[in-house]
Amino acid sequence: MTRGNIWRAALLAGAMSIGMSAAASARPVVEVAFVLDTTGSMASLIEGAKRKIWSIATSIVDANPDAEVRMALVAYRDIGDEYVTKSFDLTTDIQEIYGHLLQLKANGGGDWPESVNEALDKAVTGLGWSQGPASDRILFLVGDAPPHMDYKQDRKYQEIVADARSRGLIVNAVQAGEARDTARVWRDIAQQGGGRYIPIPQDGGKVVIIDTPYDEEIIILQERINGTILPYGDRSRQDSVRKKAEQIKAAPKAAASDLAGYVNRVGKGRDAVTGEGDLVADVKQGRRKLDSVPEAELPDPVRALPPAERQAYLDKADVERAALGKQMGDLVARRDAYVKEKQAAAAKTAGAPKDAFDAVVSETLRAQIRNK
Repeated sequence: MTRGNIWRAALLAGAMSIGMSAAASARPVVEVAFVLDTTGSMASLIEGAKRKIWSIATSIVDANPDAEVRMALVAYRDIGDEYVTKSFDLTTDIQEIYGHLLQLKANGGGDWPESVNEALDKAVTGLGWSQGPASDRILFLVGDAPPHMDYKQDRKYQEIVADARSRGLIVNAVQAGEARDTARVWRDIAQQGGGRYIPIPQDGGKVVIIDTPYDEEIIILQERINGTILPYGDRSRQDSVRKKAEQIKAAPKAAASDLAGYVNRVGKGRDAVTGEGDLVADVKQGRRKLDSVPEAELPDPVRALPPAERQAYLDKADVERAALGKQMGDLVARRDAYVKEKQAAAAKTAGAPKDAFDAVVSETLRAQIRNK
């Protein structure tokens, strides 16, 4: 081998080594989309999902603590209803998805079949699924009625599910109720989608809410953490961050505690809300440079300071948040232990619910998320 060839081979080997190292160190991604029937018969299940979305999100983090978690929501009804589909794309801002879920009301659905095919197509082809081997891509179809197979404008579910599998998606089918025509299609979707067919009661099953002795303290502590938030950007973005900070006050006690626990887990005690828009977290995490934010988009307390003093102001807020975050981590760990103890005790009793929507989804995610 000539000296030139040796030199080129060495460069190629070095490049391959760097590429392999980068691939090995890439943060895993877990993406979960819910395709949810929001017609009138689904009212109880939807209300239960609103209360348990944070425990579902936490089950994803617990299955793979280093993962970047992204969630999406596609709500569907049928032609002639208020809407056929409403789509909210994959995002790490789970509080944003939660806010959209809170706005959903069950209504419509005059005839029996629904626009299942259009909703599935929207989820498979219209969401921003990631690519590559470091991603888990999991979809849950949740409904009680079969698809309209007579809509000529729709791709049929068989083609859509085959498309999903070619994109590396796992498709699960959660059936609310016992309709036989729905069961036939849902089983086919799960089988062709490489996922699970999961029958649950029409009302979503008994959602178990476990209040703990730590909930009140967690909620109060989260409100103190939220006091360190500095919303920035245009008015719409700042309003969005403020609304997320208010979610904990509006949520039922156990759900609020779940929310706080999730934010503490994924933010490592340094984020107060999910997503961007908080100047303290965005600057600290390197998502934004302080001097790149236009004056008009700065929070009032920061804009009032001389430029030379602004970073110190953010640093002080971050130090306070880190200390509160550590306290929150300790409280959440104690709450988790209490909840696990109660769940273990309930599991030993006859009739302990195993078919509730949140339980079956969490168990399925634990089974399908690879431990990277």
